[in-house]
Amino acid sequence: MTKGLSGAGDQRRSQLLRGVLDLCLLSLIAERPRYGFEFAEALAAGGMELVSDGSIYPLLARMERAGLVSSYRAPSPSGGAPRKYYRLTEAGRAELSAGRADWQAFAGAVGRILTGTESTGDSTP
Repeated sequence: MTKGLSGAGDQRRSQLLRGVLDLCLLSLIAERPRYGFEFAEALAAGGMELVSDGSIYPLLARMERAGLVSSYRAPSPSGGAPRKYYRLTEAGRAELSAGRADWQAFAGAVGRILTGTESTGDSTP
Protein backbone atom coordinates (compact mmCIF):
# COMPACT_ATOMS: atom_id res chain seq x y z
CA MET A 1 0.00 0.00 0.00
CA THR A 2 1.26 3.46 -0.83
CA LYS A 3 1.38 6.37 1.56
CA GLY A 4 -0.24 9.69 0.83
CA LEU A 5 -3.86 10.47 0.06
CA SER A 6 -4.84 6.89 -0.69
CA GLY A 7 -3.37 5.65 2.60
CA ALA A 8 -5.05 8.48 4.49
CA GLY A 9 -8.35 7.62 2.83
CA ASP A 10 -8.05 3.98 3.86
CA GLN A 11 -7.22 5.02 7.41
CA ARG A 12 -10.22 7.38 7.52
CA ARG A 13 -12.55 4.66 6.16
CA SER A 14 -11.18 2.22 8.72
CA GLN A 15 -11.83 4.66 11.58
CA LEU A 16 -15.34 5.42 10.33
CA LEU A 17 -16.08 1.73 9.97
CA ARG A 18 -15.02 0.97 13.55
CA GLY A 19 -17.92 3.10 14.76
CA VAL A 20 -20.57 1.31 12.72
CA LEU A 21 -19.25 -2.21 12.19
CA ASP A 22 -21.46 -3.57 14.96
CA LEU A 23 -24.54 -2.11 13.23
CA CYS A 24 -23.44 -3.56 9.90
CA LEU A 25 -23.07 -7.01 11.46
CA LEU A 26 -26.46 -6.75 13.21
CA SER A 27 -28.06 -5.72 9.92
CA LEU A 28 -26.51 -8.67 8.09
CA ILE A 29 -27.70 -11.06 10.81
CA ALA A 30 -31.20 -9.53 10.61
CA GLU A 31 -31.36 -10.68 6.97
CA ARG A 32 -30.66 -14.28 8.02
CA PRO A 33 -28.47 -16.21 10.45
CA ARG A 34 -24.85 -16.19 9.26
CA TYR A 35 -21.56 -17.84 10.12
CA GLY A 36 -18.23 -16.04 10.46
CA PHE A 37 -16.82 -16.21 6.93
CA GLU A 38 -20.13 -15.03 5.44
CA PHE A 39 -19.76 -11.71 7.24
CA ALA A 40 -16.46 -10.89 5.55
CA GLU A 41 -17.91 -11.89 2.17
CA ALA A 42 -21.06 -9.79 2.63
CA LEU A 43 -19.13 -6.77 3.88
CA ALA A 44 -16.71 -6.97 0.95
CA ALA A 45 -19.61 -7.30 -1.49
CA GLY A 46 -21.04 -4.14 0.06
CA GLY A 47 -17.81 -2.23 -0.52
CA MET A 48 -16.27 -2.74 2.92
CA GLU A 49 -13.35 -4.93 1.94
CA LEU A 50 -11.17 -3.30 4.62
CA VAL A 51 -12.83 -5.45 7.30
CA SER A 52 -10.79 -8.45 8.36
CA ASP A 53 -11.82 -11.62 10.15
CA GLY A 54 -9.67 -10.37 13.01
CA SER A 55 -12.11 -7.55 13.69
CA ILE A 56 -15.30 -9.51 13.01
CA TYR A 57 -14.93 -12.43 15.41
CA PRO A 58 -14.09 -10.42 18.56
CA LEU A 59 -17.02 -8.10 17.83
CA LEU A 60 -19.40 -11.05 17.40
CA ALA A 61 -18.17 -12.45 20.73
CA ARG A 62 -18.75 -9.09 22.45
CA MET A 63 -22.23 -8.82 20.93
CA GLU A 64 -23.01 -12.35 22.12
CA ARG A 65 -21.84 -11.54 25.67
CA ALA A 66 -24.01 -8.39 25.56
CA GLY A 67 -27.04 -10.48 24.60
CA LEU A 68 -27.49 -8.87 21.16
CA VAL A 69 -26.91 -12.12 19.27
CA SER A 70 -27.06 -15.78 20.10
CA SER A 71 -25.22 -18.58 18.37
CA TYR A 72 -25.80 -22.18 17.44
CA ARG A 73 -23.81 -24.83 15.62
CA ALA A 74 -25.02 -26.46 12.42
CA PRO A 75 -23.41 -28.99 10.09
CA SER A 76 -21.42 -27.62 7.19
CA PRO A 77 -23.03 -28.37 3.80
CA SER A 78 -19.59 -29.36 2.53
CA GLY A 79 -19.21 -31.99 5.26
CA GLY A 80 -16.54 -30.14 7.24
CA ALA A 81 -16.64 -29.10 10.85
CA PRO A 82 -19.93 -27.67 12.16
CA ARG A 83 -20.30 -23.93 11.65
CA LYS A 84 -21.19 -21.42 14.33
CA TYR A 85 -24.14 -19.33 13.17
CA TYR A 86 -25.31 -16.08 14.73
CA ARG A 87 -28.88 -14.85 15.00
CA LEU A 88 -30.40 -11.72 16.50
CA THR A 89 -32.02 -11.70 19.90
CA GLU A 90 -34.86 -9.32 20.75
CA ALA A 91 -32.28 -7.03 22.37
CA GLY A 92 -30.28 -7.18 19.12
CA ARG A 93 -33.34 -6.20 17.08
CA ALA A 94 -33.95 -3.24 19.39
CA GLU A 95 -30.28 -2.21 19.21
CA LEU A 96 -30.33 -2.42 15.41
CA SER A 97 -33.48 -0.32 15.20
CA ALA A 98 -32.05 2.35 17.51
CA GLY A 99 -28.69 2.22 15.74
CA ARG A 100 -30.28 2.71 12.33
CA ALA A 101 -32.12 5.79 13.59
CA ASP A 102 -28.92 7.16 15.15
CA TRP A 103 -26.99 6.50 11.94
CA GLN A 104 -29.59 8.23 9.75
CA ALA A 105 -29.54 11.33 11.96
CA PHE A 106 -25.73 11.38 12.16
CA ALA A 107 -25.15 10.72 8.45
CA GLY A 108 -27.69 13.38 7.52
CA ALA A 109 -26.01 15.99 9.71
CA VAL A 110 -22.53 15.12 8.41
CA GLY A 111 -23.81 15.12 4.83
CA ARG A 112 -25.30 18.58 5.22
CA ILE A 113 -22.05 19.95 6.63
CA LEU A 114 -19.82 18.29 4.03
CA THR A 115 -21.95 19.46 1.13
CA GLY A 116 -22.20 22.98 2.50
CA THR A 117 -25.97 22.89 2.87
CA GLU A 118 -25.96 23.39 6.63
CA SER A 119 -28.07 26.47 7.26
CA THR A 120 -27.56 28.33 10.49
CA GLY A 121 -29.61 31.37 9.56
CA ASP A 122 -26.58 33.58 10.26
CA SER A 123 -24.83 34.94 7.21
CA THR A 124 -21.94 36.57 9.06
CA PRO A 125 -18.50 35.09 8.36
